[in-house]
Amino acid sequence: MIRRVLTLLFLLAATPLRAEIAIQEVTSPGGIRAWLVEEHGIPFTALEIRFRGGTALDQPGKRGAVNLMTGLIEEGAAEMNAQKFAESRDALAAEFRFNASADSVGVSARMLTENRAKAAELLRLALTVPRFDADAVERVRGQVLSNIRGNAKEPNEIAGQVFNRLAFGDHPYGSSGDGTLDSVAALTRDDIVAAHKAALARDRIYVAAVGDITPADLGALLDQVLGGLPETGAALPGPATVGLTGGITVEPFPTPQAVLLFGHEGIERDDPDYFAAFILNEILGGERFGSRLMRELREKRGLTYGVGTWLADYDQADLVAGQFATASKTVAQSIEILRAEWAKAAEGVTEEELANAKTYLTGAYPLRFDGNGPIANLLVGMQMTGLPIDYPLTRNDKINAVTLEDIRRVGARLFRPQDLRIVVVGQPEGVTSTP
Repeated sequence: MIRRVLTLLFLLAATPLRAEIAIQEVTSPGGIRAWLVEEHGIPFTALEIRFRGGTALDQPGKRGAVNLMTGLIEEGAAEMNAQKFAESRDALAAEFRFNASADSVGVSARMLTENRAKAAELLRLALTVPRFDADAVERVRGQVLSNIRGNAKEPNEIAGQVFNRLAFGDHPYGSSGDGTLDSVAALTRDDIVAAHKAALARDRIYVAAVGDITPADLGALLDQVLGGLPETGAALPGPATVGLTGGITVEPFPTPQAVLLFGHEGIERDDPDYFAAFILNEILGGERFGSRLMRELREKRGLTYGVGTWLADYDQADLVAGQFATASKTVAQSIEILRAEWAKAAEGVTEEELANAKTYLTGAYPLRFDGNGPIANLLVGMQMTGLPIDYPLTRNDKINAVTLEDIRRVGARLFRPQDLRIVVVGQPEGVTSTP
């Protein structure tokens, strides 16, 4: 059933280039909802499926189970072992990718129209009848353990793990979804089966499809691929309390350049001030080369190659955070500048800064709708975030409606220098941990 159709027109500056996207909300006969963009010019379809929950669903003592399970989905299904499954997929020129994040298990599928029925059936088997063969479990377990060992030697990964532990404590967000060497080594096949039942269920599905497929065909495909999953999965974890307080945490590590990861509690995605916060973050340390932190740390002083800040919108918590690397001898100077710019962000911005940020953000947004896969990925993300189907049409208007007063209000509320926690991984000169 098609519930609504929305046509989106994007005009890029004064050029005649225009992208037209019609988003349809489709409900399958079995009640599974999806967003669809029909594009029959090329005979293939991109399908993005998300299951809310992700590695945060790991049970106590089973850290890494959802991640390991996700890595095994494509390692054989029904009567096919891993090799046979791969051969069958390749013979159809289909592509399947599976990944696990803190808040979701993701499935990305690409399939040719002529092979769609067979590719969909193969995907159904992978999701609903995975084998979890002993040899596959040990092979993928070995890959995960290798990644964990490698991450223990990467300053960026170390910084992230230390920061998350300080921010979220015992909540699942506070530890790596990959698990630890001990927890992953101890996982059994029964743990993997339990993780599959917990994470892949119909009560947490979000779907977007873009390409050569009609609403009726998509509805039938959804029921075919997803209809056999359990009706409900494990309960989602409760809200995470952000426990960050102001100060510095030094994690010693032998590296010529120190990595700094910093931040504190952020702002919810559905907050009325979110767009003002989004713009202010862009001005402070967003994607543009001309952000305040880039200008102060790189352009004026050459202290870093690059710096970025972001609003992290987890399902159960929100952060405003950032990261950069600098030489050990310039960490103290860099921290002083960072704190000063964080305080200035709380005071607001100039009219020129606001205008430039709006121009960049509104001009760059339509360029993200480039290709079936990227569009499907954007649409499924919109659904998980709770954005309405007309969001691509109204988003730039919301950006343009933000005023200097909005920026000042959200700046004073969001950017709190006294709460800024800075994690330093390396051997910083003249910098030590504070309470």
